[in-house]
Amino acid sequence: MKKFLFNRFDKDTLKKKVLLDTRERRIISFYRYVKIENPMEFRNLLYDSFEDLGILGRIYLANEGINAQFSIPIENVDKLRSFVDSVPELKKIYFNDAVEDKKESFIKLAIKVRKKIVADGLDDSQFDPSNVGTHLSPLEFHNALDEEGVIVVDLRNNYESEVGHFENAILPDVGTFREELPLVEKILENDKDKKILLYCTGGIRCEKASAYLKYKGFEKVHQLRGGIINYAKVVHDNGLQSKFKGKNFVFDDRLGERITDDVLTVCYTCGKPSDRHTNCANLGCHVLIVQCESCSESLLGCCSEDCKKIVTLPEEEQKKLRQEQRKQQKYPTHHLTRKLVGK
Repeated sequence: MKKFLFNRFDKDTLKKKVLLDTRERRIISFYRYVKIENPMEFRNLLYDSFEDLGILGRIYLANEGINAQFSIPIENVDKLRSFVDSVPELKKIYFNDAVEDKKESFIKLAIKVRKKIVADGLDDSQFDPSNVGTHLSPLEFHNALDEEGVIVVDLRNNYESEVGHFENAILPDVGTFREELPLVEKILENDKDKKILLYCTGGIRCEKASAYLKYKGFEKVHQLRGGIINYAKVVHDNGLQSKFKGKNFVFDDRLGERITDDVLTVCYTCGKPSDRHTNCANLGCHVLIVQCESCSESLLGCCSEDCKKIVTLPEEEQKKLRQEQRKQQKYPTHHLTRKLVGK
């Protein structure tokens, strides 16, 4: 029987399949910058094997490497380890375990080929991406945070860092990684001789950023191995007080893993303390916001009264509005507004 190397089911069917699957699942992420000669051929190889293992998640491939976040039935983890170790490009790749293992985090397997595994906006031919900073274990990073004169930099987007970050970290106010590196370079332009600690969600953004900063003349660049995900697990396992406060934003249906009980931001709608991320229910907007449950309930999952009016329309009218917006490249006036109320 012919195998399909892509998803064939709609969203509702996929959700039902996940809920009916009683197996415990483990959430894993991994990445590696490694030369992949034929990403599409590599993609099909992975899809075939990953589907057999019951993997659900999001994997990006490019000539420069792989970036993966997924869940897998716990009973198949050893089989996955054997498979990746049989693939030269993935042999002994580090598995980063999530803090939470919610089975509904992913509902399908998607493996996509891209130009880059992280959109960094860099020309890799200008520097050596393999000349990365010094990797610190979570415990080494934890202790280094207390060193005098050390500079800590969050390499995530503003919507990630606002709900959780390390104490005293620099939090660049940008919405994309490609915007971040030039800004970080500018912020640190007078600190090229100081010890710099970089961190991100799982470590992949730090790989490219540390190499870029070394190329730009920064002498003491260090990075957290395995990112916040690894740090949270190791600190918890060792009974230490976390120096990362709040939630770790994650790019799946959970939208966040709670690390500590600290709530660092507010509901964009009412201004009350909240770190609950959600996407506007109006698909013509779908903006990512922080919104408390009370405001979400009163606005029917929308970010504003304007969007609430739209979602109460018949589905056909909503589709027509979205089509018109696409034609005119026009979006609701608040669409590009990051916060509807300020802190």
